[in-house]
This record gives sequence, structure tokens and C-alpha cells, in this order.
Amino acid sequence: MQIIKLNATNSTNQYLKELIMSTKVDDFTVVTTKNQEQGRGQMGTKWLAEPGKNLTFSVLKKGEALEVADQFLLNMCVSLAMYEALKELNIPNLTVKWPNDILSANSKICGILIENILTGSKIQSSIIGIGLNVNQLSFNNLPNVSSLKLLKGETFNLDEVLQLIIVKLKKYLTSNYLNSPDVLRALYQEIMFRIHKPSTFKDKEGKMFMGFIKGVSSSGKLIVLLEDNIFKEYNLKEIQLLY
Repeated sequence: MQIIKLNATNSTNQYLKELIMSTKVDDFTVVTTKNQEQGRGQMGTKWLAEPGKNLTFSVLKKGEALEVADQFLLNMCVSLAMYEALKELNIPNLTVKWPNDILSANSKICGILIENILTGSKIQSSIIGIGLNVNQLSFNNLPNVSSLKLLKGETFNLDEVLQLIIVKLKKYLTSNYLNSPDVLRALYQEIMFRIHKPSTFKDKEGKMFMGFIKGVSSSGKLIVLLEDNIFKEYNLKEIQLLY
């Protein structure tokens, strides 16, 4: 496994993407940086991280001949890997907020952005971008954000945390899990934020409504139980779970 360490870059995902276009890159190659200047999250949001205090990195996972329609299996694998790594570090009250934010109680500590490179209807390779708040103490008054240091009161070794995460990614991003979607989905649903609890949502028109998260569909849509015992599935652009 190759680890490429950069002092600064616009985006580790973009750096890795350009690297694999120009040279042969081994499976599970990691690009990490002390300062990611244009980090991105889901839906085009920005990922802001204080230089040298956190983990901002990308991992190449070469294709397992997955169909594009099954890409949410990768999200579940990465979410489970991050959850397990953080659990080993004794981070409390961990859950996964659909689709793939890692929370401690109500505070976000980790974001994941997966970009797939396709050949026809197959995923040729995936670039897994991860931002983990580790030793940062201030987040400019952003609500519901925390770090490992704020949660545990101790300074973490970034290299050791990274190595632990890579071990967990290698465990979950295997054919054993990717070829067992029902098992994977059951594991993922066990650790979902607010599953089976009454929750408030906002739809794309801005209308708020109540419902119960009941799990995820085979394509990764959020399954919500609405009033009158109606089950409805939503994709990421259609619904927002409010705190």
C-alpha cells in the first residue's frame, strides 16, 4: 500500500483522479494532505479543516465489477469501516447519518465523498474521499460539529488513526461484503442515526414533515414511514433529515 503525503492540495480526490489517469496506481493507494484547500462534501458543500489538525485523504479502490446501480454498497462499506475504526478509538455514541456522515451523538465528526470512474455500466474504480475531524478545537461556530479531541480530551496521532482506518477499509471493501448486500444493509441499518425514532424532515420544496426512518432500499434510498402507515423512499436530493 502506497501513502502519498502532500503539504497542500486543492482536493485529494482530484489529485488521485489525475494520478490514475497518468500512471499505474496500486489498489488502496492513499493520498493525504495537511492542508486541503478546496475540500468537498455531499451535494457540493465545502469541507473546512484546519491545516495539520485533521485527516483529509482519499483512497483508491479498484473495481469489483460492481454495477453502477449497486454503488450504495460502497457507501455502506466505507461507513461501516469508519464506524468500526472510531469505535476502537472509544469515540462515544457513534451513528451513521444517511447516507454516510459519521456522528457522535448529534455532532458530525466525519464526512465521506465517493467518486466512481465507470466503464459502461460497471464501476472501474472508486476514489473514496474522507474528512475526519481529529485534533481541531474550533469550528467557527458551526452547529453540530465536533472532533475526536473535543470528544475525548486527548490529542490523537494522525498517522496511527489513518493506519487504523485503512485496515478497516480493507476489511469491508472486499467481495465478501460487496457480494452480500442483504448482510451489508442489515449491518448498516443497525447503526443508522435516528432509525425507528420520530424525526423531522424537510423536502426539496422546503416543507417540513414527520416520519420514522425504517432503513435503506437496495439502491440506497432512505425508507421513511409516514402517517397513515405509508412507506416512501427518498434519494439524497429529495429529503433532508433535520436535527
